[in-house]
Amino acid sequence: MKNLVIIDHPLVKRDLTILRNKKTPSHLFRSVLHRMARLMAYEVSRELKTEKIRVMTPLEKTGGYVIKQPVVLVPILRAGLGLLDGFNEILPDARVGHIGLYRNEKTLHPVDYYFKVPGSIDRALVLVLDPMLATGGSGIAAVASLKERGARDIQFVSLVAAPEGVKKMHKAHPDIRIYACSLDRGLNHRGYILPGLGDAGDRIFGTE
Repeated sequence: MKNLVIIDHPLVKRDLTILRNKKTPSHLFRSVLHRMARLMAYEVSRELKTEKIRVMTPLEKTGGYVIKQPVVLVPILRAGLGLLDGFNEILPDARVGHIGLYRNEKTLHPVDYYFKVPGSIDRALVLVLDPMLATGGSGIAAVASLKERGARDIQFVSLVAAPEGVKKMHKAHPDIRIYACSLDRGLNHRGYILPGLGDAGDRIFGTE
């Protein structure tokens, strides 16, 4: 799948195994997810544009770099919040927006209830954060809303993705690159990823 980048670092594989385990309690799930988000942020930000500057060390002047391209982090509520702090630690200058979407359990279609993002996102790298790319409905709707507000450079970041969601995202938004730590087998009849890791929002916030 040409629009999908798998982050296969050994530490990411280790942490994803902990998150998959149903015996992992919420407090440990949150902690490991936070650590994993930081590891993912390094990979996702690899192609950020930089600019050369001059700085003075304690001994002499030398060349250095600053990040030239602004970054906007947009978690999809509520599970996307689990990735936000880890990304924000690596990208402390990033601005943050929020998109509120939930999946109708009968139709599996996304329902929009909140949208707030910073202005001037047309020049920024916009990272949409959501631990699961399942049916693709919420992700596709989020990206469409961002494009309507002028976003041009958007990437979708998830922990685990289903082939169905990746294909639908590519069909709806062929310009979007998806980052995930695993491409799982598929979806069950309820639209949950298999083997997956359950409902990420419930496991993050202890609302199972």
